[in-house]
Order: sequence, then C-alpha cells, then structure tokens
Amino acid sequence: MSCCFPFGKKAAQAVEGDDGVHSVKVFSYNELRKATQDFSGANKIGEGGFGSVFRGVLKDGTIVAVKVLSATSRQGIREFLTELTAISDIKHENLVTLIGCCAEGSHRILIYNYLENNSLAQTLLGTRYSNIRFNWRARVKISVGVARGLAFLHEEIRPPIIHRDIKASNILLDKDLTPKISDFGLARLLPPNATHVSTRVAGTLGYLAPEYAIRGQVTKKSDIYSFGVLLLEIVSGRCNTNTRLPSEDQFLLERTWGLYEEERLQELIDIDIGDDLDAEEACRFMKIGLLCTQDAMARRPNMTNVVRMLTGEKRISVDKITRPAMITDFADLKVSNKEQRSSETRSPTTKSFTTTEPFSSSETPTQSSM
Repeated sequence: MSCCFPFGKKAAQAVEGDDGVHSVKVFSYNELRKATQDFSGANKIGEGGFGSVFRGVLKDGTIVAVKVLSATSRQGIREFLTELTAISDIKHENLVTLIGCCAEGSHRILIYNYLENNSLAQTLLGTRYSNIRFNWRARVKISVGVARGLAFLHEEIRPPIIHRDIKASNILLDKDLTPKISDFGLARLLPPNATHVSTRVAGTLGYLAPEYAIRGQVTKKSDIYSFGVLLLEIVSGRCNTNTRLPSEDQFLLERTWGLYEEERLQELIDIDIGDDLDAEEACRFMKIGLLCTQDAMARRPNMTNVVRMLTGEKRISVDKITRPAMITDFADLKVSNKEQRSSETRSPTTKSFTTTEPFSSSETPTQSSM
C-alpha cells in the first residue's frame, strides 16, 4: 500500500518510525466527509456491531466503502495505525482489502475497496429483489471461498485471528460473486466490551456458539459454529431465524436437524437454485453444517478439514453428527441462569453445554474481528 498522510506529520511518524513496517493510507476526516456527502443516510450501505458503512467517492473517482467505528478506540493514533498496519498486511482472495483509515481526533474510520454485489444478507437472504442468480455452482463457490478465508485467518496467520462475527452480512460479494469476509481484526482496535456480543446479541444470536453466547468463551470453534449456520443459510436460501414462520420452522438449525433425523434433508434445499442443482452435494454441505454446529466444541472440525470436506477431498464422518446446540437452548439457559442468580438457595440448573475442548495458547479469547 502507498504511504499517504494528508493530515500531517504526527500520523506519518506514528507508523514510519519502525523499520520495515508497511503503512496504511491515511485520509483526513474532511476528505471522507466530502466523499460520503457528510455521511449521508442515502449513502449508508450497511451497519454492523462495530459501526456504520457508507459508500464514498474519492476525489480521483475511486468508489470506496467507509466504515465509521461506533466505539471510541482505546488507543492513541500511533497504536491505532500500528494495529491497522498489521491488519492491512493480511491478504487473501477471500478477505476484504483495507485501503486506508482516518485517525483524526476522536474519529476512527476504515476505508475498504467497494464490492459491487453487497452482502449475502442483502442479496441471497434479503427481502429486497436481487437480480443476482445464485445457482448451485455460485453457492458452492461462495461456501468454499468463505471456508478458505476463515481457514486462512485461523491457521495461516500468526497469531491466529478469531473473527467473532461470521454471518451473512459480513460476507461481501465482488462482481464475479467471489466472497470476501469483512470485519476481521476489528476487536483489536476497540475496548474489550465493544464487541457485537455485548451490544447486539439479539441480532446475531442465531450464529453464536453456545459457549460464546452464554459465557463469552471465544475460540476458533465458535467461528466454526457460526460458519456452519451460514452454510445452512447458503444451501437453503433462508435466514437462520424467521419468527414469521410456523414455530417448527422458525429456527433453521432446528429444522435442519429434524429433517436430518428423518432422512429428508433434501426438502430444505432452496427451490430457486435452478437446473444445475446437485442435490447429493447440497445434502453433503448441510451435513457439514451440522458437524460445524455440534454442541461439544471438540466435535466440530477445524476449518482446513471443513474445506476438504466441502471440496470432496475428505469423507464426512456421519457417525460424529449428533444433535447440535440450538438457539432455543440458549434462551432456556439464559432464563435458568437468571433464576439461579436470583436465589442462592435454588439448586443449580441442570442445563449445560458440553465444552470438552480446553483452551490452547492459540485459542484463548483474542481481540479480533474487520
């Protein structure tokens, strides 16, 4: 990335002081305000746990995505830019590209390359009309691409990055429908309590692994659980939670497990896929989704093996598929825990999640999510 520091020497010195460090491009707040027409609501293209995203046009005509971080950074300019330098050096076909930032005053803003086809949440799962044709080959490409991007973050980066918020709105699509994972690494930049778990649980609960939703325990396996739910959404074309449906159909993971037990998984495949559907492969993908969402963390495969199963290089261990952790389990446990805290004389709740996999040094809770 080129070195450009429009708002003065202080920011430039913050990242140029260390030999061999590659700098990110730094924009002034005024430049970004003009690019987004003063962060106009008409230019707002998304909102996530870490902030709002706006479409912007730079002076040279380049279209960018501008993410305004909602929480105040715990770091000064130097530390903020140092963290961003490390994040900007993370390159992969299935990760979004950070092209710059603003760290002026209290403002903390990130600039990414703009992706034409928005997110899976808006195009595949959204209620608005989309002219994108998500045939089976496109869904395979998206599924495998996201898996490869996540495997890269988990197993090729040192220290590894745990995303914390894998979901359809964080999977962006370029003009060729190549998926790009966004929002990785952001928790490094913000206070520990500024994650989506503490501020937006209701919006992402369907993706959250039990050990994360209930106890805040974050490992690679919590990302893998979220990926499993996303995989079911891609195959079925349905959001993980839809309270407008009959009670037995409201939660996608529960519905998938029920149909799996009855050997009727094929009924869940999106009817809009088209003539290129490979029903056997689609059912295989859903079984992988069930493996990724197992209650016990130790039963969930790592992302390298998920990629190998998706591409057919590795056989699925069907015997390892047991009942996954369900969203209704989360609600039951929250109620039970609240009741338990209200009276010390009450007996402990018998409802618990199996977390047989201990933390290793690479899976301790990390400050990560762009």
